[in-house]
Amino acid sequence: MKNKIILITGATSGIGRETAKGLAKSGATIVFTTRDDSKGKKTKKMLIKSTQNKNIDVLKCDLASFESIRDCCKEFKLKYDCLHVLINNAAILDFKRRVSKDGVENMFATNYLGPFLMTNLLLNVLKKSNPSRIINVTSGLHKGTINFDDIEFKQNFSGYKVYSQSKLGLILFTRFLAKKLKGTDVTVNCVNPGGTKTRILRNADVFSRMVLKFKAKHPSKGAEALIYLANSLDLENITGEYFLEKNIKKPSDESYDMALAKKLWNISKQYVGLT
Repeated sequence: MKNKIILITGATSGIGRETAKGLAKSGATIVFTTRDDSKGKKTKKMLIKSTQNKNIDVLKCDLASFESIRDCCKEFKLKYDCLHVLINNAAILDFKRRVSKDGVENMFATNYLGPFLMTNLLLNVLKKSNPSRIINVTSGLHKGTINFDDIEFKQNFSGYKVYSQSKLGLILFTRFLAKKLKGTDVTVNCVNPGGTKTRILRNADVFSRMVLKFKAKHPSKGAEALIYLANSLDLENITGEYFLEKNIKKPSDESYDMALAKKLWNISKQYVGLT
């Protein structure tokens, strides 16, 4: 991975941080995003110390803000002329409905529209840097469908349903983008790292937090799947697939619906202001 540039969202804790650490140890240049400058600086210092890799950079980015994502991508392009791996890892789980800075339901904005916009804004760099890879982190909770009648759940809000929709959206996005990128030598896959101890359930009910505490694996174990997708030579020509840990699996039937994927793509473009 030497001379490779990798951009990771949500790397100040959990799976993202362990992924950054693992890939930094392989010699790659790691760029990660943070909403919190202080936390970003601390993470950068920790990564450099623990990996002995000085090629670690941090960019300010709030994935719940389209303006912030555009500024981040602009800054990245000013500093780097290549991007070999983009890992869309950051995600949140809200149990009360909130809206983003753009007035969009917060999980839909952060977990789905954020990666959608960032990926599209960086596609030109990824194509120029080929062979390159896009990795979208999804979840086993991607069941159900896309609620086009109320995609922001303004009525009957459910944290788990909205989270599930956002993760299904990422799989549909992965499949649709893979078709659009055919022949470019840019691959795009999604991965469910399996039940992992992260901060995402910090506001959940006691039962959910207890299950996570005793049954979920350490973030370093969850990160193994992301690291594998980022650097495995076996995956050079694999695209449009869903991985459970390190194996290609069949997700929900809805995730194969390309008409659904196309409709979501077009709506997403309208949300984020892409032509």
